[in-house]
Amino acid sequence: MEPGRASGSLGAVKRFAIRTYGCQMNQHDTEKVSNLLHHAGWRPAAHEGQADLVVVNTCSIRAKAEHRLYSDLGLLGAWKARAPGRLLGVGGCVAQQEGDEILRRFPQVDFVFGTHNVRLVPELVAAAEEGERQVRREEVRSLARFDLPERHPAWAGASPGRAFVTVMEGCDMFCTFCIVPRTRGREISRPADAIAAEVETLARRGVREITLLGQTVNAWGRRQGGGFAALVRGLAAIPGLERIRYTSPHPVFFEEDLVRAHGELPNLCPHVHLPLQSGSDAVLVRMRRRHTADDFRRLVEALRRARPDVALTTDLIVGFPGEGDADFRATLDLVAETRFVDGYSFKYSPRPGTRAADFAGQVPGEVAQARLEALQALLRSLTLAAHRARVGQRTRVLVEGESRRGGQRSGRDPYHRVVNLPASAARPGDLVPVRIVEATPHSLIGEVEVKESARWADERGEEVGPGSRTGSFAA
Repeated sequence: MEPGRASGSLGAVKRFAIRTYGCQMNQHDTEKVSNLLHHAGWRPAAHEGQADLVVVNTCSIRAKAEHRLYSDLGLLGAWKARAPGRLLGVGGCVAQQEGDEILRRFPQVDFVFGTHNVRLVPELVAAAEEGERQVRREEVRSLARFDLPERHPAWAGASPGRAFVTVMEGCDMFCTFCIVPRTRGREISRPADAIAAEVETLARRGVREITLLGQTVNAWGRRQGGGFAALVRGLAAIPGLERIRYTSPHPVFFEEDLVRAHGELPNLCPHVHLPLQSGSDAVLVRMRRRHTADDFRRLVEALRRARPDVALTTDLIVGFPGEGDADFRATLDLVAETRFVDGYSFKYSPRPGTRAADFAGQVPGEVAQARLEALQALLRSLTLAAHRARVGQRTRVLVEGESRRGGQRSGRDPYHRVVNLPASAARPGDLVPVRIVEATPHSLIGEVEVKESARWADERGEEVGPGSRTGSFAA
């Protein structure tokens, strides 16, 4: 038996671990699974060697993510064989696509659940404990898919003071490169009153920042005649909620009222993640993005008129079928013109079942790689320039936990920039005033302003001093 394992002892607590790949939707699905398992009597393992159950939450946006899953399952077969009674489950987008094939290829897998079936995980685990292998990946069009228990008292979430809130799932856009409509299903919006009730509960429990999630989040409510901006305005009035974020919006659903809201709502963060994908109109047409480069420019201009300091980040694909040198230059030009603070950039990866997988004009791998390196060099230069411009400024940081740099705390400011702080300056869940003292290519370095922190906390009637629980999460 491996050190720390509880299996085999009378009345032992069952332990689980979850591996998560992919987007923030996947991260939130992992949180949902964790909360469900808490309600079913399970508790987190300190490491996989201690776990009785491992769940792999998968991503299928790129082929590389699928290959990673198959490699993981091979290694986890050995993990499972080392102790009797261990269970292995697979969820997420690859599970939605492959389903029965995963059970057939990998006998070590006990259950598979699709993106609409997260709430069934405790049931699947219980069946697996009785030796029953199952796949559940049917599409659920009813609002029951959103019916999940409140946070278990023993589960505090990964980031104190912050929470994801699902407002809609699925996508009806069918961009030619994207597998999401097949893995997440068609668009469905959650009722506004259910969203507001969840956010109110979170705020009462100490959550100060929420991120509204959806594949095309600003399309929320359009099938029911609602408007995303109205939803945001309603949530902004909830007492105790200091920050609202949302991701990922689609440029075509950016209503004027949402643009205005960025200039009018102090707790709507001055950051917009705005996927561009390409700066070439010809490529955008082949991608079926339904907007032009000039449409994107006008939206950026409108956002900056409403909120001049807004920080823009983006998603970009290079090497899309038919992309020529002029198309790629158009992307570089628009990225430089927009001055994105950061961006996620990828080489095009053909996904089975998408229209673009069958397009002519596939770009050679070495050409796509060269373009990716050039684009990433530009993005790095823009990020460093934006960070250097922040030195000397004051901001407020919601501390999340340990920094990757080691010996420091890390958190994010309203612009969604990572700020590293001295380890002794604050604790996870603290919301602290900070002065930016240094810029790096990937993050900012800050110092907590102790006097300002004391003044601000005193005004709020809170405990005063470094490490005070200003805005901490308490489940």
